[in-house]
Amino acid sequence: MATKKGGSKKERKGKKPHKNKPTGKKYSHYSIENGSIKRNKKHCPRCGPGTFLANHKNRLYCGWCKYTEFGEKKE
Repeated sequence: MATKKGGSKKERKGKKPHKNKPTGKKYSHYSIENGSIKRNKKHCPRCGPGTFLANHKNRLYCGWCKYTEFGEKKE
């Protein structure tokens, strides 16, 4: 018979306790004003609404289609 490689498997001792995770950052992209939803970030012109541009030091960037808008140079 074939033997298994490696050491013995650890015995499982029940379920792990549930750990609360922090809320996703997607909720910070929207805000509610006067009963309507407002988008706080600019969306990608290629991908359409729902795909937001990431804010970097000197540019706005879309991670899906690689669209980039460069800002003004600060000298």
